[in-house]
Amino acid sequence: MSLPDELTIAQPDDWHLHLRDGAAMASVIGHSARQFARAIIMPNLRPPVTTTVAALAYRERLRAALPAGHGFEPLMTLYLTDQTTAAEIATARTSGAVAACKLYPAGATTNSQDGVTDLERLGPVFAAMGEQGLALLVHGEVTDPDVDIFDREDRFIDERLAPLVERFPGLRVVFEHVTTTAAVAFVRGGPATLAATITPHHLLYNRNAMLVGGIRPHLYCLPVLKRERHRLALVEAAVSGHPRFFLGTDSAPHPVEGKECGCGCAGAFSAHAALEFYAQAFAQADALDRLEGFASHFGADFYGLPRNTARVTLRREPWEIPPDYPLGPTRVIPMGAGTRLDWRLLAAAQ
Repeated sequence: MSLPDELTIAQPDDWHLHLRDGAAMASVIGHSARQFARAIIMPNLRPPVTTTVAALAYRERLRAALPAGHGFEPLMTLYLTDQTTAAEIATARTSGAVAACKLYPAGATTNSQDGVTDLERLGPVFAAMGEQGLALLVHGEVTDPDVDIFDREDRFIDERLAPLVERFPGLRVVFEHVTTTAAVAFVRGGPATLAATITPHHLLYNRNAMLVGGIRPHLYCLPVLKRERHRLALVEAAVSGHPRFFLGTDSAPHPVEGKECGCGCAGAFSAHAALEFYAQAFAQADALDRLEGFASHFGADFYGLPRNTARVTLRREPWEIPPDYPLGPTRVIPMGAGTRLDWRLLAAAQ
């Protein structure tokens, strides 16, 4: 199939986004607002967003930082802990601002130290979420130090996620940033209440990109990049038109000094060119005609939200990604810094 010079699709949403807080958040929120109509905002701040009151306050800070003229809607999440109650879930639902709750196994990733240590303890919370219609967003990795980091996701499916999905059939679950063939197969074979997000970095890179020829810390993320066969499985799932795989960037900005150090942070910053990265991946797979469903339709359908009516246009126009961007008082190194992208986002139109 020959590539078009322009592609216009319904404005997409980002179903997994880290925006941080304060000056750092004010520096990066515009990147997402120029591309996406809505985004599910991750709650792993310091301290984490564990209550509806905190989520509402965070939403107001996000709205206040938006560049003029953008109608970007932040969809809030609560950070689950061992102390979360079913009553808090009811409060979250009543607020109308909270769309989901995030399950971080304690110690699994950035700012997850306050996460859940025992899923059994949260049974009443998961039941309440199913009743209230709040989605459960899962960082799917076990944290047992005896488990190889490349096997964490597969072990989580067998030991945690499969039993949870079976026990709570009315609970909508999003298996976030899937990275393996096993995760793709699990979602494909799962019920209509189970979906997954796929990031641009896991579509475009395998672990060689991070490790061969020297360590590239700005591609270090959790779950880590996997073998090429896993990347190919993710691409196939993304371009397949399967309605339970959809866009979630997991864009996670860190200051350059937090990445280029003796113990660097996990997270890839892709918000500066998120939609362009996805277009690149879909074009490489000769599947640009499938991008709109993945980016703009399937996530909204799963969350029970209306599809966006505004349109965005991508043009096939090579450009070079800058070496860095502002992040509060410091800088963030973007994914693909100094390399060429073949697609550029032009504008949104009604």
